[in-house]
Amino acid sequence: MKILKNHIEIIAAPSILGLKPNGVELLPEALIHAGLEKQLQTNIPVQYLPTLNTMYSKERDPETGCLNPDTLRQFSIELGGAIAATAGKKHFAFVLGGDCSILLGIMSGLKTRGTYGLVFIDAHADFYEPSKSPTGEVADMDLGFVTGRGPARLTNINNSQPYVKDEHVIHVAQRDAAEAAHYGSRDIRDTSIRIYNMELIGQKGIETVTTGIIADINNWKVDGYWLHFDTDSLADEINPAVEYHLPGGLSFEQAAYLINQLLRTGNMAGISVTIFNPRMDPDGHIANDITQMLIRAFSAG
Repeated sequence: MKILKNHIEIIAAPSILGLKPNGVELLPEALIHAGLEKQLQTNIPVQYLPTLNTMYSKERDPETGCLNPDTLRQFSIELGGAIAATAGKKHFAFVLGGDCSILLGIMSGLKTRGTYGLVFIDAHADFYEPSKSPTGEVADMDLGFVTGRGPARLTNINNSQPYVKDEHVIHVAQRDAAEAAHYGSRDIRDTSIRIYNMELIGQKGIETVTTGIIADINNWKVDGYWLHFDTDSLADEINPAVEYHLPGGLSFEQAAYLINQLLRTGNMAGISVTIFNPRMDPDGHIANDITQMLIRAFSAG
């Protein structure tokens, strides 16, 4: 594996501007307390980004139809600068959210450094248009936004729309297709985004699916790629500490295998971990399980 542990830079970015202030902002604290920083053995201090969570509003912006678009844009510019600086040092960025809207800052920041792909592991497509979103939360629109679909305030930071092209995106572990269709969301299957959903993983197995994902990545003409891991991609039975629940999902073993094999490509710029809510994990055992899964992924082999 080409990632040197002393070059891993943990960035705590616990923004809830794309969701709501009900616990996911505690994710970095919980995983670090469970031993993530110590067991990764990085010698770079954790970078704690100041959040704008106190400016959260539950009212939709009338122009964009989103919650907190201006505040989220401001935070995304700050996070994007941190990501660009980390990439400039050729360090591996390990970003702890927060909600999935942190992806706007990550991908817009990478775009200032070159052309990057995205492997998006999430139970949800996150492809809603603001007008179809039942909540206005950008956390259910983020993949649409980073691929250029949405209001310019959030899709065109640094005049760099789209932050990632459809043909450089792979979506893994979706299981909300019926729900998304019910609410009238755009269908991710109508794009050139590659999709490896939970049904396919169940049919073919994680090893075969991972081989296909890596083959796709190897065909990209990019400077690197980002891995986004939403913990709601894990089965509810092992990780109920998330905001929105669906049947099915990845096991810890499947997630660790997939992440490890992607790391072995040697071309991953970083990883983001989002949506885990420590307030739903009072004894800390889920935080420990997620942390140990990530450590296995980074240590195996």
